[in-house]
Amino acid sequence: MATPSPNTTSFGGLAKRLVNEGLVDTTVMQKALIESQREQISLISYLVKNKIAKSAQVAWLMADEFGDPLFDLDALDLELIPKEQIDEKIVKQYNALPIFKRGKRLFVAMGDPTRLDAIDAIRFNTGLNVETVIVDEDRLVKLIEKVLEGSSNKMMEGLDDDLENLDITGGEEDPNKKDSGTSAPGEDDAPIVKYINKILLDAIKMGASDLHFEPYEKAYRIRFRVDGVLREHTRPPVQLAGKMAARLKVMSQMDISERRLPQDGRIKLKLSKTRAIDFRVNSLPTLFGEKLCLRILDPSSAMLGIDALGYEPDQKALFMAALEKPQGMLLITGPTGSGKTVSLYTGLNILNNEETNISTAEDPVEINLEGINQVNVNARVGLTFAAALKAFLRQDPEIIMLGEIRDLETAEIAVKAAQTGHMVMSTLHTNSAPETLTRLRNMGIPSFNIATSVNLVIAQRLGRRLCSACKKPMDVPRKSLLEMGFTEDDLTKGFTVYQAVGCDQCRDGYKGRVGIYEVMKITPKLARIIMEDGNSLEIADMSRQEGFPDLRRSGLVKVMAGVTSLQEMDRITGVDASH
Repeated sequence: MATPSPNTTSFGGLAKRLVNEGLVDTTVMQKALIESQREQISLISYLVKNKIAKSAQVAWLMADEFGDPLFDLDALDLELIPKEQIDEKIVKQYNALPIFKRGKRLFVAMGDPTRLDAIDAIRFNTGLNVETVIVDEDRLVKLIEKVLEGSSNKMMEGLDDDLENLDITGGEEDPNKKDSGTSAPGEDDAPIVKYINKILLDAIKMGASDLHFEPYEKAYRIRFRVDGVLREHTRPPVQLAGKMAARLKVMSQMDISERRLPQDGRIKLKLSKTRAIDFRVNSLPTLFGEKLCLRILDPSSAMLGIDALGYEPDQKALFMAALEKPQGMLLITGPTGSGKTVSLYTGLNILNNEETNISTAEDPVEINLEGINQVNVNARVGLTFAAALKAFLRQDPEIIMLGEIRDLETAEIAVKAAQTGHMVMSTLHTNSAPETLTRLRNMGIPSFNIATSVNLVIAQRLGRRLCSACKKPMDVPRKSLLEMGFTEDDLTKGFTVYQAVGCDQCRDGYKGRVGIYEVMKITPKLARIIMEDGNSLEIADMSRQEGFPDLRRSGLVKVMAGVTSLQEMDRITGVDASH
């Protein structure tokens, strides 16, 4: 029976080239094409695995055929391999290994560059632009085994000695809490302990604000929120999900036997005698295990000082003037993660002295401030914001800070306190400063009380700051700039718009964050509109007439100063309701 003619179309001219160069016999090639399809592996992998062709010669031939660079794996520095970009399943399936990363480009070593499905899979998994380099297939297989074996072993072992010296404690002991009867991880789990410690240190070093430990059916993912954007940090083996959740719950003094209900806890990590970092921990039962989210609470962030927050000079002057008033309300609004707490703490630190009695009610207390009486709200035992506020008024306070005004009762007491000689600071969740005032009215506070008690409203966002090392100017048409909100006066003065690039010193062209603010003082004209039950659009129009720029305008000022990009400004202020 004659051997069926194989279809070599899917391989382009590769099979023919191998035969013409004398590397593989015609009959052997026919069989190799059929067998490789039957085994569902690439032709190159089949030829090399069965020692039909020498992998070094095949690599040279493919580099010449496809025009891709030929790379010598012996010259590769293993420390450059971006382990966070390695997905074990994809690497094994396609014999494709990421070997180094430069900006948004990921260089992947492949023995067979015809595997376009491998390139697509890696691009989709990493979100990076993939560039292939051709390598010796034999050496690549050995390197993949070494890298994957090293990542699974060294992930748990051989960590720096300083990890063992970390002093880690949980939150305050609950005297009423019963022993769960489940023991903490023992000696067999020492690698888990070291690994968790390293993850926490990595997050601190990278300036992360949140850590997410996420179990799925066939994967376990750890993500960090850095500069307001979530990024995958690593993927430990899914088999470790239970042990890692148990370790984190032990550290934060949760009940590790309770896996059906959410829990809250706290971890204190002492980096040195003078510096400690707190983590606020929450566990959440999900379909494939417990997800844990850790919020990093760095006391140093509350000591930044007002100059580090990013207020424009006029906005800073309004903020400082409001803090100096003996009574009234100062309200800060914005979404979760917009820096409201840091702004409140900054104001409290400015006011904190031995002559002033300051009390705060928070849910929960994020950062301990010496000299300030801080109360943890606990609704389960009846200690609500309203209950704490009532108690404060019998404690001879000058300044009261509420973590959030959530209901009518709290709002009424806060307004009353502001009208009777107390300085009240608090937050609400609205999109803009004008909406904060209408939100109070919708809660049920009379318009007259709002107009006479509120001194200042600040709406804020946190935008990513352009990396000064790699940002570069970009040309934007004049018409586009005007459409984005820039004025003719802005264009006359002249400014440079910069764009994010990306380098070794930053992430995607950004490094750190900067505050963007809408600071609105309640002037007599604004008070009149409030008392006339004006809506948020009418209040916003008058605010601009009074010279208080909205969030969009403040973002444009940051762009003109070269602090952030148009794309980032658009991302955080594009849906600003007051614009």
